[in-house]
Amino acid sequence: MNNTPPATVPAAKAPAPLKNAPSRPELRPERSTGSRIGELVQRQGVLAVLLTVILIASFVYPTFASLDNARGVTVQASFLAIVALGMTLVIITGGIDLSVGSVFALGGVLAAWASQWGFFAALLVPLVVCGGIGLLNGMLIARANMAPFIVTLATLLAARGMLLAFTDEGATTYLVPKDSAFAELGQGSVWGFGYPILIALALFGAGGLLLQRTSFGQTLFAVGGSSDAATLMGLPVARTKILVYTLSGLLAGLAGALNAARLSSGVTIVGVGMELDAISAVVIGGTLLIGGAGSISGTLWGVLLLAVIQNLINQIGSLNSSYQSVVSGGFLIVVVVAQRYLARSRRTT
Repeated sequence: MNNTPPATVPAAKAPAPLKNAPSRPELRPERSTGSRIGELVQRQGVLAVLLTVILIASFVYPTFASLDNARGVTVQASFLAIVALGMTLVIITGGIDLSVGSVFALGGVLAAWASQWGFFAALLVPLVVCGGIGLLNGMLIARANMAPFIVTLATLLAARGMLLAFTDEGATTYLVPKDSAFAELGQGSVWGFGYPILIALALFGAGGLLLQRTSFGQTLFAVGGSSDAATLMGLPVARTKILVYTLSGLLAGLAGALNAARLSSGVTIVGVGMELDAISAVVIGGTLLIGGAGSISGTLWGVLLLAVIQNLINQIGSLNSSYQSVVSGGFLIVVVVAQRYLARSRRTT
């Protein structure tokens, strides 16, 4: 009898996974040509309009294309640009800040008042007070879940009331000492371009990097796209809203301080309606009012377009400044309608 155990067939081993096996590429739906054109128009359409207006105005009015006129336009636009930069960040998150005009005026008066104690006091006082107003806006909106429109409307009235109380209903005008370092900040220039222009460009460069190259910038888009979804993703929604409103207040206060340095006084009547100009520039620049999409460069082109329109009306001479509001309103209506159409076409494609 053969007691040899039957031979067993060894179990087949599973093949070892390939270490360098190429991963299967994800299939992404290809965007249609219309969708790409729509995005391009939304982002760069205002630049094309700006260049067209400049080209036509340069042919019609030779003085429009002069270097002195360009310097004047850009200096005037620099203050609105700084305010609109903060407004861009707020609108991208789906909010609104109606207080920036009053905060701008308050910052100028506080800067002129504090300038008697030197350069740093003239900058620090408006930044602290105006940044505090922005912080209050952010806390009420993010922590108390109050509507941005109501909160910032209330601080608009409060900031204007503080301004009037501080200046005895506008009877007191604080002057910036002549030949001071603070006055030089608003009136000095490099290669013929004023310091406010250079400061505005530096802030826009930093804002562009912040929005496109940092996680904070991506959080802004996520919060504006859907605050609830951003919360489920673990993003700091409340902290983000507080920061953008604080930045908006700081930038409005800084713009007011620079304007006071340029005028050598704290003028109480400035800033009326500035919040509407800032919102118009931001929306004309391609930032959606519902939040979730926008760009810093678009806001810059929007500000310059409004400034060029105002200067062009001055060049005509027979029109008063009220026509600037009419033209700006017309541009705003066209842009909002175009945004809705482009958004609808992208959803269908």
